[in-house]
Amino acid sequence: MSDYGGGGDDYDDGGYNGADVDFDEEQEPEIQDIDQDEPTGAEDPEAQDPDDNIVVSGDASAAAQGKTKAKNTVETEKDKKVDNDKRTTTPYMTKYERARVLGTRALQISGNAPVLIDVEGMTDPLQIAAKELQEKKIPLVVRRYLPDGFYEDWSCEELLT
Repeated sequence: MSDYGGGGDDYDDGGYNGADVDFDEEQEPEIQDIDQDEPTGAEDPEAQDPDDNIVVSGDASAAAQGKTKAKNTVETEKDKKVDNDKRTTTPYMTKYERARVLGTRALQISGNAPVLIDVEGMTDPLQIAAKELQEKKIPLVVRRYLPDGFYEDWSCEELLT
């Protein structure tokens, strides 16, 4: 007997008698006549400006300003950088920052980036990245965003692990 129960008496076929299934004839899809004289939405002079619905992320006041909203540009982003002498966060690397830095640096090393320490026969990129972090040789910057939209930049050499 097969796995599908094709020849046994204990197989219940649910009333199927083996007749062919009748399909309706294939119907032709309906084609709508499109008038070429009608303007499309892109040509409509009263079409809404696509920039009207843009809200700068993290800035609730931008939606209330309407037409005079600020764009998210490089200049406005640079204005939100906190000076190094006015940083408020702790100089300790969190476990999440450590994992991100090690993973990023290990990916760079596995992609044949130059290694900044003496590897001494190590082949694992994650071990090499951990040793670079221990010796404070990783050339990455940790950017910490603050709740008010400003950010602080810390180099890996400055952060204590």
